[in-house]
Parts: sequence; structure tokens; C-alpha cells
Amino acid sequence: MTATEEETPDTGCQAASLDERITGALVGAAVGDALGGPVEGWSPDQIAQRHGGRVRGIVGPWHGDEWRTARPIAPYHKGDGHVTDDTLMTHALIRVYARVRDHLDAYGVAGHLVPDLMTNPRWIPELEAEALPLHRVFLAEKWLVARLHYGHVDPREAGVGNIVNCGAAMYMAPVGLVNAAHPRGAYAEALDIAGAHQSSYGREAAGVLAAAVAAACAPGATPDSVVAAALALAKDGTRTAIEKVCEVAVRHDDFEAALEPLRAAVAPYDTVGPDYRSPSLGARRPSRLHAIEELPVALGLLVVARGDFRRAVLGAVNYGRDCDSIATMAGALAGALGSPVPGEWAETVAGASRLDLWAPARELAAVAREVFEKDVRRRRAHERAFTAMGGPGCSD
Repeated sequence: MTATEEETPDTGCQAASLDERITGALVGAAVGDALGGPVEGWSPDQIAQRHGGRVRGIVGPWHGDEWRTARPIAPYHKGDGHVTDDTLMTHALIRVYARVRDHLDAYGVAGHLVPDLMTNPRWIPELEAEALPLHRVFLAEKWLVARLHYGHVDPREAGVGNIVNCGAAMYMAPVGLVNAAHPRGAYAEALDIAGAHQSSYGREAAGVLAAAVAAACAPGATPDSVVAAALALAKDGTRTAIEKVCEVAVRHDDFEAALEPLRAAVAPYDTVGPDYRSPSLGARRPSRLHAIEELPVALGLLVVARGDFRRAVLGAVNYGRDCDSIATMAGALAGALGSPVPGEWAETVAGASRLDLWAPARELAAVAREVFEKDVRRRRAHERAFTAMGGPGCSD
């Protein structure tokens, strides 16, 4: 179904440490986000026409100097290395982990993430100003504040009623990193967290993305093993979409030739329809038969690229449609595998966005170690209690 281990180039994952994987995943996600932002919403053909060929790095706003007023982009400065809400939400979730320093659930979102979004001004690259993150995030993310802060909804059920999209999945990489090499744990934790934000296949995608990132952290991981871990946990239309997309992806080793086949493979499961800027009447409604487009395509491009960061992210960027989120996911997965993030891209994005892309990674690595130590103590306490009840290891 996916590239064999022999076909996968050495991405350095055998020797990558936990810190390197976490840094690669988070810096990689931000870089993918920034590269995809200026071409989000357009088709591969439109992107190639606008830029005189495929995008090969950081580019400027689609409408040039008219970005402040040109619709449908205004008032956001997408391009020139600016990260979008994908990265803002990812860093917000990391701040919650840094505060709680343990596994999270939907109540952590209500108690910490929502107040952070609505009360703490931060530099917003696309607005080129300091503002509340709430003023930048999409309406599907504003839902968190409306439902949890103003609506007083049970955090575990607050996601019900929101449009079903990639809004939760796009910032779930930290959950996979805290649960590094434990996909099932990452899946369960992300599903709980995402219950405050999403339902149906949007929530499912959040769980599967976290699981895939956790699987990518395992020593010796390959795109093959990452997809296998995702398929082992994914349910309903999400599982089928990943399977069908990756069956196509394994037949390609160049993203240029893969773009149209990947879109054709995911189209039956994507509710948005062929015109991304004019969604179909059935778009983003709950369903057990459908999936978000972004996650299967990100996994497919990881397979096409054989785990190589640059190729996976550039494939995502040139795919178009919701390509900043696709590139965010692909970047996180390739970075977690250990494929190096191009330094010139990372430095440019950090400078242009006025963000330290490495500090959140250091913080999350420390949290991941603390959580692992707590898990070990909890597991050993359970083993002692189970043994005392006559379980395995109890002598007569």
C-alpha cells in the first residue's frame, strides 16, 4: 500500500533524538504553514500560472502589495514567510501543555486554551500587529470561545454543531509528540481534546494526525509505518480515504505527477467539492462516510516524498486548496521522522513571523519527559495493584 522500507531514503530517523524529533515536527509544521499560506485556496494550475511554475520556496502574497484590500485574502498578509492560524493554534496548545504538564483533555481546552485565545495579546504575523489570537483565528476556531466561554457547554461535547473541517487536526501535532512512539495513546488524547472543538470526521482526523505524529517519532519509523499506524486506528470514512489515497501515492515518487491522482483519490470522501472557494451544499456536515481532505493528502504526499521534508511540503504547497494545513501536517510528519527542515526556510519564517520557532519545541520536549515519567509511575502503581489482586506475577 505504501512505499517499502527499502524504497525509503535515509532521513536520519534512526539516530534522531526525542528533542530532534519534536523540534523537527514543530519547526517543520510552521515552515509548511508559512509556505502554503500565500497559495491557499487556489488550484495547482492557478498556482503554476501565478508563479510561473511550481512554488519552490517562500513566496509573496498572491495579490502583491494589494493584499490589504484584495478579496478574499484581505486583511491578512499571507506570504513572505508569515505563519497562519495553524501555527498560532499549535503554539497555543503547547502553552497549555507547559501550564498543565500532564496529559490534556477537553477541560484543559476550556480552562486554559480558551482564556489564552481571548485575553493574551500576541504578535499576529498576518495582521502585522499585536492582537488577541481570537481576532485572527477562523470562525470554526472562534467556536471554542463562543461555546465554552459564553455558552458554558460541556467541554466534551462543545464541538458538536461546528462545521466539520481540519480546524482541530491542524494543531494536534503536539499531542503526538507528548505521546511520542505511542500512537494509541496519542489518538485517545487527541480525540478527548478535540471534542471541545470538532465532531464527526473532523474530530477523528485530529486523533489520527496525532497518532501518525507519534508513530513517526518511533526509532526506525518510515512513511510505511506511519500510514500503517494511522490505518490501525482510523475509523469510517477517514480510514477509507487514507487507504485509497496512499494506494495511489505509492505508485508515484514525484509530487508533480501525483497532484491530480491524489486529488482524484480523495475527492469521493471530501465534502467541499471541486471548487474550494464555493463549497458544495453538503460541505463540512457530519458523516461516517466522509473525511477531511487535508490529512489523507498529507499522508499521501509523505509517501510520495519517501519521508523527505522538502519534497513532502512542496508537494503539499503546490496541491493548493487548503494547502497551508496540508503542508503543516506533512511538515510535522516529515520532521518527526527526522528529515531535516531546510535551515534557510526556518530562519526566514522565524524572522518574518517574529516568532522563536525553537522555544516551543524545547518547552514541549521537557513536558514530554515529565509526562512520560508520570506515566511510568502510574503504570507501575497499577501493576502493583493488579498483582496484589491475583493478576500475573502473583505467587500462590
